[in-house]
Amino acid sequence: MSERRNNNQPGPGGPGRGPGGPGRGMVFEKPKNAKGTLTRLLGFLRGNLGLMVLVMVMSVITAGISIASTRIYGVVIDDYIGVGDLAGLMRIGGALLVLYLVNVFVVYIQNTKMVDVAQFTSLRLRKALFESMQGLPLKFFDTHSSGDLMSRLTNDVDTISNTLSMNVTQLFGGIVNVVGTFVAMVLLSPMLTLISMVTIPLMLVLTRILSGIMRKLYKKQQVDLGALNGYIEEMVSGQKVVKLFSHEEQVKQRFGQLNESLKKSGMKAEIVGGAMGPTMNLINNLSYLIVAVAGGYLILEQGVISVGIVFSFLLYMKNFGRPLSEIANMFNTIQSALAAAERVFEIMDVPPEKDKEGALAQSQIEGDIDFEDVTFSYEPGTPVLKHASIQAKKGQQIAIVGPTGAGKTTIISLLTRFYDRDSGMIRVDGRPIDDLTRDCVRRNVGMVLQDTYLFSETVRDNIRYAKPEATDEEVERAARMGGSHSFIKHLPEGYDTVLQDNGGNISQGQRQLLAISRAILADPRVLILDEATSSIDTRTELKIQEAMLKLMEGRTSFIIAHRLSTIRGADKIVVIDKGQVVETGTHDELLQKGGFYANLYNSQFKTGMAL
Repeated sequence: MSERRNNNQPGPGGPGRGPGGPGRGMVFEKPKNAKGTLTRLLGFLRGNLGLMVLVMVMSVITAGISIASTRIYGVVIDDYIGVGDLAGLMRIGGALLVLYLVNVFVVYIQNTKMVDVAQFTSLRLRKALFESMQGLPLKFFDTHSSGDLMSRLTNDVDTISNTLSMNVTQLFGGIVNVVGTFVAMVLLSPMLTLISMVTIPLMLVLTRILSGIMRKLYKKQQVDLGALNGYIEEMVSGQKVVKLFSHEEQVKQRFGQLNESLKKSGMKAEIVGGAMGPTMNLINNLSYLIVAVAGGYLILEQGVISVGIVFSFLLYMKNFGRPLSEIANMFNTIQSALAAAERVFEIMDVPPEKDKEGALAQSQIEGDIDFEDVTFSYEPGTPVLKHASIQAKKGQQIAIVGPTGAGKTTIISLLTRFYDRDSGMIRVDGRPIDDLTRDCVRRNVGMVLQDTYLFSETVRDNIRYAKPEATDEEVERAARMGGSHSFIKHLPEGYDTVLQDNGGNISQGQRQLLAISRAILADPRVLILDEATSSIDTRTELKIQEAMLKLMEGRTSFIIAHRLSTIRGADKIVVIDKGQVVETGTHDELLQKGGFYANLYNSQFKTGMAL
């Protein structure tokens, strides 16, 4: 589109550009509420409630085995080793072996089921995010980097999935272990339990401080990753432009800046995240030392507890501290997952396109189009179209001409409701366009744009995209009318040839011929040709003119063209300049008037253009 560059289109890049820059992505100074994000994320687990219950039951079983086996060690010291009961010691050893084998089996089931939960949840997240993106207005994609959106759909969802599969069971199991172990410690020795709690307040304070810092750092890391991915995607797509203008050094410089930013944010996040575990271990070891000294004193001086009780209690303390340390070590990945979830939900929260309540979803458009005093601006306060009025009767060919950036393509974007006008009225068959759903309008409109897009499918499927139920005969007929059949039959597999990314294995002119054939197959009531033959040589253009004229018979056609010789036969020519309709009439009428159009046409004639 000439009036507004889509950020998804390739560009040479350079210093100061990139998807993470101002206005290109969604960068927030402060993260959203972690609790709210977690609550929303848990909503995607509802379909796996049964598996989650099973995982929780398994966690309770493994915690029970750990607590029971720890107490058994103390009993072994007091009742078997202390009295020299070797036979009893062998029996208790066999019982512990059975418990450990059961524990291995339970942990295996627990982990495999949690992987199922994680994969199902990521599937639902990807589906919800992709479906949300399909409902977003074109303006959203024009103002957001495709690389950043792809990063949210892939990297961020994968981060959430990996955290669920690897850390959730560990987190829940750790909580169960902490609670169960604490109860066992109280039952074993309330006095030692009280002594062991001395360091808990310090642990809680440090955890709170470090987790808050990590949340911000991991959010920044995810934003930087999205920016880098967006820039890579843009530069790979625009390599021809980069090389044409010798911007390799500028591109490398900008990539280095984004890469360095990601490195710094990643290092900060990992350093702070890595400090959590060692800090918690230090506090645990300090607590362990205090209890060991106190336990020894109670044995040697007071004689109120046995060696086996102190031994079991010290193991309980280790089992109590280990889950806390593991939970602390998991905070970096958990915070990263929450940051990723925030970015996913940010897209889901963007309001989708909405039709007027009661708008007609099924309506056959005849083709009468009326723009009445229409004003539109992409950015508030900067109108691109100013009080434009254009009338098109059914079957008429309306040519829209004017300098680059005058507002020609904007008119088409308003007609297809890619954007909605700021003021004025657009009527279709005398009915306000708002009274029709967007889907209804677009089903009745066929478009061939200056920048074509083809999918990595077969040639046949790319043409059939306009009408999925079309037969092979209908596809071939459309290709013949659009002038693409002759080159298609020379492709390696003919109509079954698979095109590379955006038709990279065929020429630009051939891509436009396929786009024209696709529009022909759609059999629309309103046809839009936005520089549709700009990449086709003069001989090929003349070849398809007759087919295009037949296609436009009985249909309202809007033709945007810079080569004015191609629109001399139009029923009406609308001349746009600086967003305003400055002239309207036939080719001959406008030449006789000697105004803006005549000057434009004569300038092309004098330079030999389009003749």
